Amino acid sequence: MSLRAVYLLRSAAPGARGGAYVGFSLDPERRLRQHNAGRRHGGAWRTSGRGPWEMELYVHGFPSDVAALRFEWAWQHPSASRRLPGVSPRRRRRERPIAFALRLLPRLLRAPPWSRLPLRLRWLRPPPGPAPAPPSHVVVEVDPRGPRPRPPRRKATPPAGLATPPAALAPPPPCSLCGLPCEGPDSAPLRCPRPGCPAVTHALCLAPRFLRSEPRELLPLRGACPGCQQDVLWGELIRHYHGYHDDEEEEAGLEDPELGHWADELRLRQGAGPARGSAPSGAS
Repeated sequence: MSLRAVYLLRSAAPGARGGAYVGFSLDPERRLRQHNAGRRHGGAWRTSGRGPWEMELYVHGFPSDVAALRFEWAWQHPSASRRLPGVSPRRRRRERPIAFALRLLPRLLRAPPWSRLPLRLRWLRPPPGPAPAPPSHVVVEVDPRGPRPRPPRRKATPPAGLATPPAALAPPPPCSLCGLPCEGPDSAPLRCPRPGCPAVTHALCLAPRFLRSEPRELLPLRGACPGCQQDVLWGELIRHYHGYHDDEEEEAGLEDPELGHWADELRLRQGAGPARGSAPSGAS
């Protein structure tokens, strides 16, 4: 999964009075260096010569650059965004820009379409005192080390000359819901991230199960694992599928195409009855 970060900068310049800047980057650590180096070195004109800047936090987990850029634009222009009806376009009296930006963030995370995405909020400084809490499906991370260098791209295939790993020769596991094999691009398996849980399901089988209480929605937020019955975030399942655990960074590179289209298939199959690799109507 590619790291797409919408970040919030805080000005540390003397007399800055809580100056703030919102931006988007695939490499937050490099982008922060550019902001502090000035416009001639790739920084934005609004931050050039007004530093030093510190990165307060960033939101990541966006499925595409477009989704992240729309989030960035709405955060920068709350009065013009249709996603934030009723939000005052002006700061409160004596409210500093950084406080205004932090107050808007939970409202954005609760606004569609971002309210349905498996986003993660990473604090790079100690969170301020009474900051509004994000929605429950947004995973909150605290990393006082600051933005880290962009991780290297993982190799998609093993080096030439190496034997095929034995795991690749094992038969595909059956889906815990429909019983059909979890194989092929249309049947990429989702595995429960809870230790010891054997549940393996098709994305197209598990999504309708998670959406039973929200039949009009397309993208699930969370639900009970069919194996261990524990509450699981949909975003955790997707990250686990891509091989990321706990606070691991997304890597630089393209998305895995095997799972990238499952939502499109679900949209097409909604209301069309059970399909190959999907759960029967009576499955529970």
